[in-house]
Amino acid sequence: QVSLVESGGGSVQAGGSLRLSCTLSGSDFAPDYMAWYRGPAGKQREFVASLTSGGTLCYADSVKGRFTITTDFSNNTSYLQMSSLKPEDTAVYYCHSNVRGRTYWGQGTQVTVSS
Repeated sequence: QVSLVESGGGSVQAGGSLRLSCTLSGSDFAPDYMAWYRGPAGKQREFVASLTSGGTLCYADSVKGRFTITTDFSNNTSYLQMSSLKPEDTAVYYCHSNVRGRTYWGQGTQVTVSS
């Protein structure tokens, strides 16, 4: 069974940094892309960043210059390095991936930034 598992969330003060990790397991194929979304639990999620297996990067304007996505496609693990965090970055962060036309979501990890 294919699954995405995130880790690395937590609480930090404004201006601090956190690194999230996400591993795709149970798949016989490499993902087409790995991406991160965020949002309040159970509500609409907004796009944060993505990286395709071909190397195409994309970031939301709100995180450009502060967040960096990297992916080790040899072990299907994505990282989201978050720096200069702001209180408005507080959200549940979800990992998202597509493998041969099927999409998967992680369970989410909470990030809380205090002022």
